[in-house]
Amino acid sequence: MMGSGKTTMGRILAKHLGKVFVDSDEEIQFRTGVTIPHIFDVEGEHGFRQRETDALAELVSRDDLVLATGGGAVLAEENRTMLKQNGIVIYLKAGVHDLWMRTRNDRNRPLLQTGNLHARLSDLLHQRETFYQQVADIVMPTGRQSVHALMLKLVAEIENYRKKNP
Repeated sequence: MMGSGKTTMGRILAKHLGKVFVDSDEEIQFRTGVTIPHIFDVEGEHGFRQRETDALAELVSRDDLVLATGGGAVLAEENRTMLKQNGIVIYLKAGVHDLWMRTRNDRNRPLLQTGNLHARLSDLLHQRETFYQQVADIVMPTGRQSVHALMLKLVAEIENYRKKNP
């Protein structure tokens, strides 16, 4: 979900593992030369989601990559399949209150520009939770732990996953 810490954790995890970090939203902005809100304004959510699928198709083929996707990437079955088949998928699970605290002042997330942000986050999480669980190899509650502590837990979970799934 938006505000779960995907970009923050992705960067620190990639650095720790010696991999390259890519945020798919940043990649889409780089490819188009415009912001995500602009894409939503001009093409709507459908246009953005198609661009997201196109970007993911290329990104999942790269090696030594930690990829942070947009929170809605899981909505398309094609994206869920690509993610599941091309790496270890981590779901950073955050509660609605934590998501609200982290996103309440963010004006760059088109889906969150609403009068009742808490209710919107709750609705989005309700719509997406099943997909997040479906695609995730590792579910990691974020809570209020430090970024470093969470990264160490993720590294341990990744190592355990690899041992069980060689």
